[in-house]
Amino acid sequence: MSNTSISTKKRRDLTEGSIAKTMLLFALPTLGSSALQSLNGSINAIWVGRFLGEEALAATANGNILMFILISFVFGFGMAATILIGQAMGRRNDTMVKKTMGTALGSIIPISVLVAAVGWIFAPMLLDLLGTPASAAGLALTYLRMIFVAMPVTLTFTLIMMALRGTGDSTTPLWFIIISVIIDLVLTPTLILGIGLFPEWGIFGSAFATAVANTLALIGMVATMYLRGSVLALRLPELRFLRADRDIIKSMFSKGLPMGLQMIVISSAALTMLSLINREGVQTTAAYSATQQLWTYVQMPAMALSAAASAMVAQNIGANQWNRVAGITRWGLIFNLILTGAMIAVLTIFDKTVLGLFLGSDSAAVPIGRHIQLMATWGYLFFGVAQVLFGTMRANGYVIWPLIVMVISMYPVRLGFAFGLYPTLGEDALWLSFPAGMVATALMGIGLYLYGGWRKGKILPAEEAAQRSEEFRAQTGTNASFRDILPTTVWKLSPLRRMTRLRRRLQRRLQKHRMRRKSKSSQRGV
Repeated sequence: MSNTSISTKKRRDLTEGSIAKTMLLFALPTLGSSALQSLNGSINAIWVGRFLGEEALAATANGNILMFILISFVFGFGMAATILIGQAMGRRNDTMVKKTMGTALGSIIPISVLVAAVGWIFAPMLLDLLGTPASAAGLALTYLRMIFVAMPVTLTFTLIMMALRGTGDSTTPLWFIIISVIIDLVLTPTLILGIGLFPEWGIFGSAFATAVANTLALIGMVATMYLRGSVLALRLPELRFLRADRDIIKSMFSKGLPMGLQMIVISSAALTMLSLINREGVQTTAAYSATQQLWTYVQMPAMALSAAASAMVAQNIGANQWNRVAGITRWGLIFNLILTGAMIAVLTIFDKTVLGLFLGSDSAAVPIGRHIQLMATWGYLFFGVAQVLFGTMRANGYVIWPLIVMVISMYPVRLGFAFGLYPTLGEDALWLSFPAGMVATALMGIGLYLYGGWRKGKILPAEEAAQRSEEFRAQTGTNASFRDILPTTVWKLSPLRRMTRLRRRLQRRLQKHRMRRKSKSSQRGV
């Protein structure tokens, strides 16, 4: 049996106990991390919009979306690594956890450096292709290039946070997000405005402050992992794991590539939408950028619950407890309806006040932003449904069909709606295309969850694939004998675990035998 070294206080077993309670305890720190990151981004946007103008705010919108599309492939590999780590944790296989972590770090860091270099070189061309307004192009280029410089640190920070959540620890990432946010909140206005002895760097200062904050938080998080003896920490003899393991990299590539492509599909569709929105003028682009800040908060519960569902399902698959998977998904959907619905309601009531923070209460872009928010934000309720379902299916390596769903919902549905109805509805076609795509994604996601073959999928070698659950057969109405629901491929157990299971079975049989003898004795006495 493997020697687990991570602190039991930080390592949460997601395979036992109340599903609802476990999901909340895991998801809330993740939600808190997302909230803090979003709050930090929003405050930075307030500084940029209020002190540097609407052109600078439009520049950040163009820069952020380009950065997102270029890191999507790398991020997909990180998601695949998290799933592998979660499944290995469920099997209590610490060696596989370390191998996966080493392979992920040894592969993603060089790739991120390459992406950063390519992004720096081609940033002007990318902004031209996007149709960035001329008044915002120079600022967007400055902002984007600084983001590219910081990309290796940003991606490594994100990867380690995802890996920690895969081990069941969602609290440590929260603390270092808090540290990152505090540093960023202090540095951003200081470097934008040139307070005290610091230089006045404008929009460059905003990006530079975020890079410094992430770097310091990354150093602190890695140091903490080693001090606590985390299962993810690679000691000197284990540094050999940084050389990619062929089987792991193959699995990461086969599952990470579709997940990266899924993000590419989303971001490329968003790029196309942004090019259409840019044609409407700087004020509309600035209003859309401010509205995106609101949407970031609306998405947070869904993304946190999706991460929680994925980590919980991965560990339960690793532990061969398929009977808990449906319950995890069900509670994820319930919490999504409650939390996302509450966020939509709050932002609908206070949208004028919140948009005024980014744009200024007297800005002509505020009414445009309120209109966008009212037309489109309700669709995120369906976005959350799809994310929870995809998180469940992704935990078993089922990634191809979700990718196909995203292609259909982003292009034929969303962009088809925007282009096809623009002559009739004008700008409203752009805003209504967002919920149209989200509703389509949710409906197709429900179909995949109920009738797709995701329960048969495997992200690890065939000998470690999970059995079909009896519950799945019941849901699909398949009549099966007891022989049919036995594992088609069983987990390989260590000798000690086999002996433990055998001992428990013998104890249960002995207890039943004693109960029968007591019952017979009492009957004779009567």
